[in-house]
This record gives sequence, C-alpha cells and structure tokens, in this order.
Amino acid sequence: MADKPESSARPNVGHESIEGTLSVPLLQFDLGEEIDQQQKEDSWLHGVGRSSKTLVKYDDLRIVLISMKADTQMHEHKAAARISVQTLTGHVQLRVVGRTVDLPAGHLLALDQCLPHDVVALKDSSILLTLSWPPHELSREQPTKE
Repeated sequence: MADKPESSARPNVGHESIEGTLSVPLLQFDLGEEIDQQQKEDSWLHGVGRSSKTLVKYDDLRIVLISMKADTQMHEHKAAARISVQTLTGHVQLRVVGRTVDLPAGHLLALDQCLPHDVVALKDSSILLTLSWPPHELSREQPTKE
C-alpha cells in the first residue's frame, strides 16, 4: 500500500500529538493556506507580530514557515546549520557580516554556518527558512530525542 502524502491542513496541536508527522517520506504543503492560517493566530494578531511553523523536520533538514508583520524584527542570532531564506510575500532585510541584504518577494539568500544575522520585515512578509546540517555534524548539532 502506497503512503499518502501528508496534507498541511491539520489542526494546531501540540508537539506530542504531531511526533513523527513532520518526517514522513512525502510531505506536501499549500504555502498560501499555511500563510493564511499563520495570520489568524494570536501571535500574529495580538502578540509579537510574528508566527512560525515547522513544516519539515528530518535529522539533517528543517523547513520553517515564518510570517512577520511590518516593522518586526528577529534580533541577531546564528544557526549551526547552513540556511536559506526565501521571501514568499512582502519584503525583508537581513543584516549579515556588516552588510544589509534586501530580500523582496521571490528572492533567495543562502548563508553558511554560524553567520550572525538579524531579520527585519519592511512589509508584512512570509519567508521560508531551510536549515541543512552536513552529515558529519548531525550527531553533535542535533538535539537528542528523549
């Protein structure tokens, strides 16, 4: 029997309830629908103006959808993984290595490991963050499952 692709249309549930569903062999998402859902959440409407959802969670790969209201910021941070940031809607800027990089909708930026950067939304924006760990670093970079 063939595996059915997992749909992105599932209710918001705690991590215990979705254990294993983010790493099945085939995942498919309607990003427009996912963005619409994010912009209905309390964190978007009444909170910090930012909402995120991990869509894919394999040992060596994460894909996270992040929505940010205009004028919100993710303060400087760095990732142990290589990352890509793709702007789906809106316009964001990243400050990285003393440089400001504009990422309007349809643009993509790739960063090597451990580069400090911050993100500022110039407009209401949604970005797709991809994190990828090289195989030799998986054992020391990934959190262990309990």
